[in-house]
Amino acid sequence: MNIWQELPKPFLILAPMEGVTDLAFRQVIAKAGRPDLFYTEFTNVSSYTSEKGRHNALERLAISDSDKPIIAQIWGKNPDHFSEIARDLESLGFCGIDLNFGCPDKHVNKAGGGAAMIKTPELAVECYRQVCAATKLPVSIKTRLGFSFVDEYKTWLPILLAEHPAALTVHLRTRKEMSKVDAHYELIPEILKMRDEISPETKLIINGDIKDRAAVMELHAKYPEVDGFMIGRGVFANPYCFTDHVATREELMELLQLHLNLYEEQMNLHGLPYEPLKHYYKIYINNFPGASDVRAKLMETHSVIEAREVLAKLED
Repeated sequence: MNIWQELPKPFLILAPMEGVTDLAFRQVIAKAGRPDLFYTEFTNVSSYTSEKGRHNALERLAISDSDKPIIAQIWGKNPDHFSEIARDLESLGFCGIDLNFGCPDKHVNKAGGGAAMIKTPELAVECYRQVCAATKLPVSIKTRLGFSFVDEYKTWLPILLAEHPAALTVHLRTRKEMSKVDAHYELIPEILKMRDEISPETKLIINGDIKDRAAVMELHAKYPEVDGFMIGRGVFANPYCFTDHVATREELMELLQLHLNLYEEQMNLHGLPYEPLKHYYKIYINNFPGASDVRAKLMETHSVIEAREVLAKLED
């Protein structure tokens, strides 16, 4: 089975985001209105292959039935480590493997991974080939237009397409641009032409400035040849972004309570800290009188129990 051949057109994906798209949050989005495909957070291949880092890597790769179908996204720079993790991912329940050649995080890039792969194309190709040789799962790639300059896509993307990945996700910005400029939608026709000429079987996915399903359908009408669209930061403004549903305040509160419960389970199972949960509160507590005060009180809490107490007062 090749999951990429079974998806509708256009298909929607929740973008992998470090410190965001963990197991608990994916389950929340599945409840609100799931995308056609989930990705995991980034997993460092070298951590997975080390005795010290393997436990943390396996936590990142934990999935649930509500996640499926789900793709494991991995990053690094050691081809042998890519090969080793690829051999195990099918048995963990994944339907595909995605190589992260686009993460702009400076620590990831300093280690030679993520968007830094754009500067070492021969190494990127070797890592991709090692993964393909080690697994029967379809292998895809997520990347950016370039590292420093937009025009880098003219040489970088053809190198990747020449490997005939199952899918190629292009974030329409460079690493240097981060998210400080508008996504370069004007390049979609040329990227489509590249895909059609070099690897027409590769599914092309566009990422960058896509807020919700309505935006997806607008882009699909303009660029019907694009196979899929990936939503990232849009989920912070609307956890129902993969649907046409307009959430009520009560529904958002229910989602927050679900998130608290799911994250608490992970805290008990894996000893996760409470602090990262605070990053999500702005998703649910907004656009009503006094929302900023409630968020401020939630940011002062030190446990899920305290957070529930703040929310209980809100409901009284």
